[in-house]
Amino acid sequence: MTSFRSPLLRHAAVTLALASSALSLSACSSSSGKSSDAALAAAAPSASVTVKGVPISADGKLTATLPEAIRKAGKVRVATDVPYPPFEMYVSEGSKEITGIDHDLGQAIGARLGVKFEFTGQKFDGLLPAVQAGKFDAVMSAMTDKKERQQAVDFVDYVNAGPGWLVRKGNPDGIKVVTDVCGKSVSVQTGTNHQKILEQRQELCKQQGKPAITVLAFPKDSEAQLALRSGKVSADFLDEVTAAFVADTADNGTAFDTVTGKEAVGPTSASPIGIGISKSVPGLKEAVRAALQSLMDDGSYKKILEAYHVPNIAIPQATINGALD
Repeated sequence: MTSFRSPLLRHAAVTLALASSALSLSACSSSSGKSSDAALAAAAPSASVTVKGVPISADGKLTATLPEAIRKAGKVRVATDVPYPPFEMYVSEGSKEITGIDHDLGQAIGARLGVKFEFTGQKFDGLLPAVQAGKFDAVMSAMTDKKERQQAVDFVDYVNAGPGWLVRKGNPDGIKVVTDVCGKSVSVQTGTNHQKILEQRQELCKQQGKPAITVLAFPKDSEAQLALRSGKVSADFLDEVTAAFVADTADNGTAFDTVTGKEAVGPTSASPIGIGISKSVPGLKEAVRAALQSLMDDGSYKKILEAYHVPNIAIPQATINGALD
């Protein structure tokens, strides 16, 4: 997996323009007076959405592939953990309006399907249980597609990014290679793939005769960052894209630096990040995958990632359950 440090936008906002209009269906009547399936498939909702300056229109054929319950509701209920910038964050301090890479891609996928992706904040370690309980239809929260997680949901994979270290400005504890954290305290968000990777790093420290890492896990990464800022830990282990964004934006770029690359983080998962889709909503994952692929094909997907200065995390094809580990 290629590691990179990208200069990221200081603020991210989504421009959402919904043109309210009725769904127009051509009355192709048969002798029984009912509309034909072909007419339903060809009909397209006229609502359109603009995401990061990119106009997204609905595809009636894709809309027709949605489960009936989703079409009737007009929305996909999406659980997400906020904040985890730039994937998910609030538009401004004190606001409850969500924005970010996941939110924007979700709005684009929903618009292509003719429905809305409705995002609601949840703690990360409660995301999958909430979907399994039927409270949500999907999870979109920078979640790595793992074979273990596929027991709870199916994944539609949409980007690929590796982990990285967030450190205090100037890297005062000198973290350059992965074993430099042996014997030190580091923070991480509870329930994440990064937490599991740190457990594997403990074995690496042991093999090299170095003291163990003291891992402090927090419900939210914002709390893990506070532990770093206060000097309670030497580094925060998180997604490299988020690490770069935080380093670029916190205190106008004066609070943190990042340490990335294979030498610094060690061997990591090659699995992509995916949208977790409920197994109780048959047909939804296929519809979401097809809509995402259409956004990839027409360039909209890449333009949204470019708006966040992270085109390198793009993948060439939308896949279902593409985890490698």
